[in-house]
Amino acid sequence: MIKVLIVDDDPFIRESMMLILGLDPELEVAGTCGNGREAAEFAANTPVDVVLMDIRMPECDGVEGTKLLQALDQPPCVLILTTFDDDEYIAQAIRNGANGYLLKNVSPSRIIAGIKTVHDGSLLIHPAIARKLAGMLDRQPPPSAELALAPADSSSKLDAYGLTATEQQIVRHIADGLSNKEIAAALFFSEGTVKNYISEILGKLELRDRTQIAIFYLKLPG
Repeated sequence: MIKVLIVDDDPFIRESMMLILGLDPELEVAGTCGNGREAAEFAANTPVDVVLMDIRMPECDGVEGTKLLQALDQPPCVLILTTFDDDEYIAQAIRNGANGYLLKNVSPSRIIAGIKTVHDGSLLIHPAIARKLAGMLDRQPPPSAELALAPADSSSKLDAYGLTATEQQIVRHIADGLSNKEIAAALFFSEGTVKNYISEILGKLELRDRTQIAIFYLKLPG
C-alpha cells in the first residue's frame, strides 16, 4: 500500500481527494492536513510515502511545506497540486525537492497515476510548462547544472556529451515528462534497466536528478 497524505486548506478538496484515492486498492489515505507545516509535523510522526500538496495555502504554503518535509529523516515524495498560473511557485517547489506536480483539473485516474509515478522514483513534469520551468530554474541554477550547459557553437543537442544513442533517447523521454515505466515500455526495457541508464546519464552529465536532466536538455541550443 502507498500511504498518501492529502494537504489542502479547502475541506471540500480534501474530502474529494479522499474519495478519489479510495478508488484504488493500492493507495491508503494516511491523513489530511490544512497547510505545509501541519504536513511536516504529521509526516514526522506517521509513516507517509507520498504527500499530495496544494501549493497556495495560508500560514505555510506548499513551497515551504516541501522544504520542511525534505528536512525530515525519511522525507516522503511530494506531488504538488497547482494551476498554470503558479509557475514561479512550481519552480521554487522543485528547488525545494518536490518530485512533480499535477493540475487540479486533471482526471481522478491521472491523480492516482501521478502518485504512483512519483512513488516509483520518477519525476512528473508537464511538457506544456517544462520550458517555462527551465527558464525560471535557470535564474538560480544548481552548481552542477552550470557545468553541463552546452557550448554556444554546439552543432547538435547531445552528441558532445559522450552519451550513447540509447542514453540520448532516454534524456529526450525524460524531458518530455515520461516516467521510468513509460520509458521502459517505449524502449522495450525493464524499469530496472532504465534506472541503470539514468544513473549512467547522471554521472556523465554531472547532474543530480531527473529534474536537472530535463532542464539540461531543454536549455540546449538547436
